[in-house]
Amino acid sequence: MCTLGEKQVLVLLQLLFLWTTQALAQAPTPFIFPLKVSPIKLNGNLPRPPPVTVSRAAPFRNDSGGRPRHVDAQGLALALDPARGLVNFLPMIDNLRGDAGLGYYLEMLIGTPPQKLQILIDTGSSNFAVAGVPGPHTTSYFDIEKSNTYRSKNLNINVKYTQGSWTGSVGEDVVTIPKGFNNTFLVNIAVIFESEDFFLPKTKWNGILGLAYATLAKPSSSLETFFDSLVKQAKISNIFSIQMCGAGLPRDGTNGGSLVMGGIEPSLYKGDIWYTTIKREWYYQIEILKLEIGGQNLNLDCREYNVDKAIVDSGTTLLHLPPKVFDAVIKAISQTSLVSKFSDEFWTGSQLACWKYETPWSYFPNISIYLRDQNSSKSFRITILPQLYILPVWGIDSNYECYRFGISSSANSLVIGATVMEGFYVVFDRAQKRIGFALSSCAKVDGVPVSEISGPFSTDDIASSCTSSSTSNEPLLWIVSYALMTLCGLIFLALIILLFAFCSLNSSRDRNLVNDESHLVQYRWK
Repeated sequence: MCTLGEKQVLVLLQLLFLWTTQALAQAPTPFIFPLKVSPIKLNGNLPRPPPVTVSRAAPFRNDSGGRPRHVDAQGLALALDPARGLVNFLPMIDNLRGDAGLGYYLEMLIGTPPQKLQILIDTGSSNFAVAGVPGPHTTSYFDIEKSNTYRSKNLNINVKYTQGSWTGSVGEDVVTIPKGFNNTFLVNIAVIFESEDFFLPKTKWNGILGLAYATLAKPSSSLETFFDSLVKQAKISNIFSIQMCGAGLPRDGTNGGSLVMGGIEPSLYKGDIWYTTIKREWYYQIEILKLEIGGQNLNLDCREYNVDKAIVDSGTTLLHLPPKVFDAVIKAISQTSLVSKFSDEFWTGSQLACWKYETPWSYFPNISIYLRDQNSSKSFRITILPQLYILPVWGIDSNYECYRFGISSSANSLVIGATVMEGFYVVFDRAQKRIGFALSSCAKVDGVPVSEISGPFSTDDIASSCTSSSTSNEPLLWIVSYALMTLCGLIFLALIILLFAFCSLNSSRDRNLVNDESHLVQYRWK
């Protein structure tokens, strides 16, 4: 039997154990997926506040992701292949449907016999996953029992997003992309059996195709991603490109777009492609140098734009900015806008601004994002017109045209989301570790282009590196933190062994021997 002092030591060790486990639970996860689609429930015929200069405000309920929706919505050719010469990309033109709010999706045939599903394309994650059971918002799903070629890998998987999560199991099966390749390919596929806030009302897709690097793949980076498998089996170049054609159009999930796998399709863009280097191969992380509102520099330290990363993510709706940058942008837009005042709720996305029989785009300034060129001494800028960030929302009031703000604050990154990507043809050149931007051939509203690209510009007045040091050191910090916690665990185990050994030694003593401590312990047990 342990003495009182020994029991106190044991209690302290238990407290140490609890602290260690809690620290492990609260340790930063290596990868935070960026938000994909979010539900918004509009509040019907809500009262309008008094007019704000030329606008009227129509409030509606906002969510953490700030997705624009309809009023009744509940929830987002022959071309030169650089490596292989001429490749036929004609079947891939217009192979996407969707919009920036509900997501752009691709038709796939999975299993044997084939089962048709619509798959969200997402450059902010790396798993290929499909619904495996029916649900409130997933009437179509992949039934593994009906596929003769499905093979389980006996791997469980749990993926959590900023909003929404799902669990399932990993297997492999054959897939075909009707508007892509004639062949079938054997790929890893996660089958989703449980989900929360992942499949949402009004979304028309039943799965997700993560196109980022294997570093982000769950349950581990050793799981080969869909696109890596496609590159090997289809013998295509390690490059894909995306055009989204929803600028200024109703967000009903039926707008077109193209996912070109293996190269670049010249008919989908105009002018030159401007490239910026991929800073790190996990998300598609790039380097932002500065922002201009209406031609005026925000004059922030360039590192503020890259806290803690700046990425290009087709699965995120809005342009997300770090808090300090967001506040500076709101201030600059307010000062340059022809509308003298908006409520704070408009800027946070929880309130619409409505105009009677007119569009407000001429009242707002252009926004320019400067990216470091592959030649690090140069930069180029991509510019979005108000048509890409003052977003129309249909169905609020027949007498008014209502709009919402398409920029939001983000706690942990700058995200160039789908609303910005709709202005450009975006090339994800993984082979040469670079992201390319060109003017999209479909980025027009009423026949007027809604995006611009210009350069090159000198970077003499900008720091040689604008990426956050914390980003590059994150993996090392994780390793050190987990190593220290492992060491604490080993020390704790050694102390437990020593304590039990000491207690066993004491138990061999004469139990009838009375001293102050033993008498106290025995008395408490009487």
